[in-house]
Amino acid sequence: MFILSNFIKSLATVIHILLNLYMWVFIIRALISWVSPDPYNPIVRFLYNVTDPVMNRVRRYLPLHFGGIDLTPMVIIIALIFLDSFLVPSLYELAMRLS
Repeated sequence: MFILSNFIKSLATVIHILLNLYMWVFIIRALISWVSPDPYNPIVRFLYNVTDPVMNRVRRYLPLHFGGIDLTPMVIIIALIFLDSFLVPSLYELAMRLS
């Protein structure tokens, strides 16, 4: 069972890192939206390609555009923080119980 326990611990660590990286991508996307970025810049295109599918899905269900301010990135960042603080410790606890 220790192999499964180690696998779940490493999976929790990878999920933690990926959720944090994705959160920072959304933060950078929100900061870039305050200025007028060049849409042909490869970095800007990468940020839009990575974040647009999630943002469009959230916008479809929760219209969070008030007076020119889009609150969708904030909702997504809060959801990512929730997932990180709920899912990762749960996986660590499961791994501890299995060992």
